[in-house]
Amino acid sequence: MTALLALALSIWLSGCSSPGGRSLARSAYPVTPRTNQVDDYHGTLVADPYRWLEDDRAPETTAWVERQNQLTFSYLERIPARPAIKDRLTQLWNYERFTVPYKRGGRYFYSRNDGLQNQFVLLTAPSLDGPPTVLLDPNTLSSDGTVALSGMAVSEDGRYLAYGLAASGSDWQEWRVRDVTTGKDLPDHLEWVKFSGASWTKDSRGFFYGRYDEPTPDQRLTKVNYYQKLYYHRVGTPQSADTLVYHRPDQKEWGFAAAVSEDGRYLVIHINQGTDPKNRVYYRDLTAPESPVVVLLDDFDASYQFIGNDGPVFWFLTDAQAPRGRIIAIDSRHPERNAWEELVPQSPETIQAADVVGDRFLVSRLKDARSEIQVWSLDGKHLRDLTLPGIGSASGFGGRRDDPETFYAFASYTVPGRIYRYDVATDRSTLWKEPKVGFSQDAYETRQVFVASKDGTRIPMFITCHKETRLDGRNPTLLYGYGGFNISLTPAFSVASLVWLEMGGIYAVANLRGGGEYGEEWHQAGTKLKKQNVFDDFIAAAEWLIDQGYTERGRLAIAGGSNGGLLVGACMTQRPELFGACLPAVGVMDMLRFHKFTIGWAWSSDYGSADDPEQFRALYAYSPYHNLRPGTRYPATLITTADHDDRVVPAHSFKFAARLQECQRGPAPVLIRIETKAGHGAGKPTAKLIDEAADRWAFLVHTLRLKDPLTKKH
Repeated sequence: MTALLALALSIWLSGCSSPGGRSLARSAYPVTPRTNQVDDYHGTLVADPYRWLEDDRAPETTAWVERQNQLTFSYLERIPARPAIKDRLTQLWNYERFTVPYKRGGRYFYSRNDGLQNQFVLLTAPSLDGPPTVLLDPNTLSSDGTVALSGMAVSEDGRYLAYGLAASGSDWQEWRVRDVTTGKDLPDHLEWVKFSGASWTKDSRGFFYGRYDEPTPDQRLTKVNYYQKLYYHRVGTPQSADTLVYHRPDQKEWGFAAAVSEDGRYLVIHINQGTDPKNRVYYRDLTAPESPVVVLLDDFDASYQFIGNDGPVFWFLTDAQAPRGRIIAIDSRHPERNAWEELVPQSPETIQAADVVGDRFLVSRLKDARSEIQVWSLDGKHLRDLTLPGIGSASGFGGRRDDPETFYAFASYTVPGRIYRYDVATDRSTLWKEPKVGFSQDAYETRQVFVASKDGTRIPMFITCHKETRLDGRNPTLLYGYGGFNISLTPAFSVASLVWLEMGGIYAVANLRGGGEYGEEWHQAGTKLKKQNVFDDFIAAAEWLIDQGYTERGRLAIAGGSNGGLLVGACMTQRPELFGACLPAVGVMDMLRFHKFTIGWAWSSDYGSADDPEQFRALYAYSPYHNLRPGTRYPATLITTADHDDRVVPAHSFKFAARLQECQRGPAPVLIRIETKAGHGAGKPTAKLIDEAADRWAFLVHTLRLKDPLTKKH
């Protein structure tokens, strides 16, 4: 460990507290006015005294944000250990890393970060070993790195790059077209694109994309997003000339994702309704200029993800009659269900994704939240399992049907993403890039345990710690979770987590119901009226860590973001005595009004809606904002959000923080950190990521009363 870290900790130990101590008096918090706002939900009167904080453009809200940030940053900056923690984060973050490459028009495309660049730089090269050319450097687009590449698609001939940019973390994107040879942008400029990629036609003359109508300036970050429309844009023409391909004025919640089939014949339209994994599938024959959009799958009964075709026969990954996934073939000329052909059957492992490369199906599966990759023939024969470097997460495997190669990344909690080239015919993986991080990864280990939840359900949990960690019940432990929207938490590399481990911490990740680790049944078991299962799973994981001697209540912290922020908020209101500190990030905290902002309505497929009487009762029972109780001793809490978050609007965190500060009767601090020129998380520049991680760890070091955290052997 560096001398600087040791110096910072000697200061920490000698002082043992920052100015003002670890606690905050009630008088330290900014005064947050209450109103008499009360709403009637199906006969139940519900107070909402901080409704005024929902108006993020009001001068009163701006002033409140400034006062809260002043308190928070003055508290955090005076923690003696923080400078050393930030220095160590910066040292470890400074390593070269790459994204998985792919090939178009005889050229490879991939991104690189030299270490501390705020954004990855997009490169292109004629060969993997040849010198690359910079195609797009987002770092040159803003002085502070807050403009990010948010989407991209290369034309079939490799001539054009369509790319989306997002500013300050917003979900809104502006798309442009760049000439790959010259590196210059064409006049094309597309606005009001959100939740959409681009899919080029085979002739490389244009692409399909989705957009919304332009909102008014004062509603850009809060207006509900309805009525997405599917357009075709021809290169070199203004957006006003784009062709409207499909929209449904009778279906405000429908969203469209378009994919041109590899042979260029079909436009396959996935129609989603909110965040529900179920979808519809329509298609259009692109060889006939005036061909209509044809309904293929319209029952909205399951998930159907198009993965390729053989002429009129479409291949789908689906959970129809297979909650853990299977691959089927549907002949578009005879789409009746009794004519469907099963190619890859359901198994005990959950299929997460499938690709068609080298005339084979590459099937990515999860076995207890760990990656497995299988190779199948196109006629449904299991050929082999791909040998992975260890227990972790594998991602990538994109390509074309006639490509002889594909690429994938493999990572774990202590190993950064190594990138491999895979020869499909010979079954040979070759290491292409291996990041080098100044961290003693061999000194740490990850183990997987299984915890019994309240109802006896078996919950997996990964635990990463130093190999010499003693189970004496006193280790600082961070428990992380998500549990929603069919999203699986698999082993992932994080520089911030490495520093936590170096400080003697244990890092635990629980795979909760509501996620996708065990398929659609697992997902549904944590939704709507069953959402409490998710919180019970997380609480059971926390109690298991204490019972097994990993930690104690005063040194156990919990963290999660977005739906995971809701998780933290619900658990700390239900069991405030169980945790030493809580880190809810960009959380959904008001479960009665989330559907009234931006894309919040789409989450009703997971949460339900307060508009329904039965679902209201379930939501009201755990809504973090509404379940804070005056006179309660809550754990030390650092809430994080951002002023440009138009996914989970910051009002959720604002209202929760105001109410928590009002209700807190214990000495533990309740702070809210509001990042500026940032959003829900995607595209956040490296500098902001480091600062935020330094603040989180300093807060935990200080409030959990850790001694000598940076000079331990581990």
